[in-house]
Amino acid sequence: MAEKKNYYKIPETDDGTILFNVPFPEDLKQLKDMAPILIKQPYHIDYLHSYGQDSPFFAGLANGKLLSNKCPKCGYTYGTPRMHCMYCGTECDWFELPREGYIHCFTVCHFGSEEFLPETPFILILVEWPEVDTLFLARLVDVDPADASIDWVGMKVRAQFKRLSKFKPTDVYFVPA
Repeated sequence: MAEKKNYYKIPETDDGTILFNVPFPEDLKQLKDMAPILIKQPYHIDYLHSYGQDSPFFAGLANGKLLSNKCPKCGYTYGTPRMHCMYCGTECDWFELPREGYIHCFTVCHFGSEEFLPETPFILILVEWPEVDTLFLARLVDVDPADASIDWVGMKVRAQFKRLSKFKPTDVYFVPA
């Protein structure tokens, strides 16, 4: 009696790309003239990203706090976090910025990256605070971009935070105070 061989069979599923009725010539000499097969296939990748020294800033946003840095040596204060002073190189200390600031300048964006294109037009502002040496870039909402006016410069604004943090700089935005 002959021994029965066990062959492993790979299961077939209907997920992913499936091609039906792929043209194939009867004469193999015609294969060189065959048009290429084209398929559209979604692509997904999980990307592990580290916030490194900026981690406290993003943890602050997730907890409704706008954090930045101040140099303990020369006293230079940053609106946007920076771990080392750009003037003396000293490691900076963290502090909480006030919720309210003022519009230093603004722009109305009629075009944007793919993520923001559906939201155009939108307003970007540079926020300033008394006793803070640099500015902070953010969105201004609750105003109509069509009403943009030089009168907005100096307007008092208040920070708001998204309820569901995405750990992005856009987790904070500003509204007129």
